[in-house]
Amino acid sequence: MTTQSGSATPRAATLTDVARLAGVSIATASKAINGRDQVKAETRLRVLEAAERLSFAPNALARGLLKGRTGTVGLLTSDLEGRFSIPVLMGAEDAFGAGRVSVFLCDARGDAIREQHHVRALLSRRVDGLIVVGSRTDPRPPLSADVPVPVVYAYAPSEDPSDVSITADNVGAGRLAVEHLLSCGRRRVAHVSGDPGYKAAQDRAAGAEAAVAAAGLELVGGQTFFGSWSEGWGRGAARMIVEQHGDVDAFFCGSDQIARGVLDALRELGRDVPGEVSVIGFDNWEVLTTNARPQLTSVDMNLERLGRVAAQRLFAAIDGTVRPGVEELPCRVVTRASTVPIS
Repeated sequence: MTTQSGSATPRAATLTDVARLAGVSIATASKAINGRDQVKAETRLRVLEAAERLSFAPNALARGLLKGRTGTVGLLTSDLEGRFSIPVLMGAEDAFGAGRVSVFLCDARGDAIREQHHVRALLSRRVDGLIVVGSRTDPRPPLSADVPVPVVYAYAPSEDPSDVSITADNVGAGRLAVEHLLSCGRRRVAHVSGDPGYKAAQDRAAGAEAAVAAAGLELVGGQTFFGSWSEGWGRGAARMIVEQHGDVDAFFCGSDQIARGVLDALRELGRDVPGEVSVIGFDNWEVLTTNARPQLTSVDMNLERLGRVAAQRLFAAIDGTVRPGVEELPCRVVTRASTVPIS
């Protein structure tokens, strides 16, 4: 472009020009001009002098970049089709707010190599931070140590205690479920759960055992009955328990699928729910709880809230405030017709 006199219009100096003149990287020039403390004093002075010589005046977008922000974050899940990851992701996106932050969503499908590929792709887009959402509550290996942006782990905590992890309090949830049954007047509580290899199953069992012990009682059979996360296991376990412990008056089930099987077996055995026996499930999966007969009381892990808190912790980490360690969020009981107080 030329002026009417034919002389060329001088091109406005860019951050790249400043970095080149100062002999530093663009990232260092950005940090120096923005006053961030990761830059040595002499380097900062050299960058500021270069900016002054070039009459560098960043526009509004550039000023945003100088703050070290691109307004983008990465959400990395290991199970996009999973029952638990979707609510967490929805909560995180709610916290990011429509239009305020752009979100890149990647599904690693439980594959570590695919996960690393997605991490590299997200970093190439200069995301401000990452939220990593697991498919189960077992601690997972952290991302590579050279990831240059804040990372928050949601639902599945990182194995590294110096990382920021947000998960559900499954021990507290097990205690909460049994306390609800006890408040209904039940005293012979059986706990039927899923795969014992899952940390969630062990944690819920620990909470249940603590709750009955605090009431001076013990679980029916003196143990948690572990099996699979299925209705079939729930039906078989309920039949076995009723045959061996006919005075059982409550079932705490480790998942709603198991609880549906327990309800089916109790109905087939002629045991009235909730008149004779109370049943509580876990996960509050509404497609199961509201279609059960009777409708199923269940423990809700508040997964959308968990996602919102994870996003809030990521915002804080981007701003330099990090709360390392595992933060366990409380669950709640959603009461329906399968549990009522004994009249």
